[in-house]
Amino acid sequence: MTTDVWFIWPSREALSHEGLSRARLAIMWGVRALLLGGMLWTAISEKGPHGWSWTVGVSMVLVMVVLARAFWRQTLAHRLWPSLGVLALLMATALAAQQTDWRIFAIIAWCGCALSALERLPLGAAVPTTLVALGAYALVNTDGLLTTALTTTGLGLAGYVLRLDAEARGTAQRLLAQERAARAAEAESAALAERARIAREIHDVLAHSLSAQLVHLEAARLMIEREPAGEFRDGILERVVAARSMAREGLAETRQALSALRGEITPVEDFLHTLVDGGGPGGPAGVEVTGERRPLTAEASQAVRRVAQEALTNVRKHAPGAAVAVRLEYLPDEVALEVRDSGSGRVADDLGLSGSGYGLLGMRERAELLGGSLEAGPENEGFVVRLRVPA
Repeated sequence: MTTDVWFIWPSREALSHEGLSRARLAIMWGVRALLLGGMLWTAISEKGPHGWSWTVGVSMVLVMVVLARAFWRQTLAHRLWPSLGVLALLMATALAAQQTDWRIFAIIAWCGCALSALERLPLGAAVPTTLVALGAYALVNTDGLLTTALTTTGLGLAGYVLRLDAEARGTAQRLLAQERAARAAEAESAALAERARIAREIHDVLAHSLSAQLVHLEAARLMIEREPAGEFRDGILERVVAARSMAREGLAETRQALSALRGEITPVEDFLHTLVDGGGPGGPAGVEVTGERRPLTAEASQAVRRVAQEALTNVRKHAPGAAVAVRLEYLPDEVALEVRDSGSGRVADDLGLSGSGYGLLGMRERAELLGGSLEAGPENEGFVVRLRVPA
């Protein structure tokens, strides 16, 4: 046994009730209730229900319970000197009980201090404390020298066995936690590998297809522009330009989705600034970010991005030129997004049917799947979309 062993605390898992079976917890609380009930019964029955003497015994019992609870909390927090101070108060209460003719209370308190010290304190502090408690018990015990010696030895062994049992239980809890963490890491690694595989498939199929479409559409645009101007030519050119724009937007969204799958997604604030500056509705726009910034989960980040994108698309289609204010707020347990415009004369149902097939209904479903909420509707002269999701 090295010197360090004398100064090491039992683990917090060992000091807590974590890992105890229901049967063992029931036994433990049953013994405590039995001891407490016996002490209270003794306090009342020995002095009788009349007079003030029995109230002294009841008060001592309650003080001992409070001090025992405080000792449990201090040791759980690994505070040595407060723990020893509480034990000193508990043994002082036992001494006061002995002096006021409450011998049973004193014996229970000293035995409890000895057992608890061995079970919950570093050995360097537990051994001297236990010796003091058992020595005090031996001085007041009148059952004979042999009985006293056997009892003190048995209490010392019992305390050490309780300590070993608690440490074994704490070690089992730590191993279980490590196994769970390893399984979670393995599952996360498998999920990342699967997401990377999906990202590769999407890139090989969709991204390449969209890139090829962009090339062909750009070539078609250049060929059409060489033709003589006319109504038919201008109509075809307009459709080709629109298709090229849609293909470019689809490719950009595909790349964002691929980045999210690979865990390389850009911060939400940067995305909002880019979205407002590069693809806004055309009127004055601004982005305000409040709260302590922090990385968001992939689900929350995607929800904010998609809702902002859809809300700005709706503004561009239904209120072109309207001023837009985008506000992102980091709250303690969630993130809130608000997109407000100064346009007017729009109906929420129309917005739900517009856009790229997502609409208000899709935004609300995305938020609810994450345990959040989405509100959208006319406000003042414009329209406002509010999203809140856990993050």
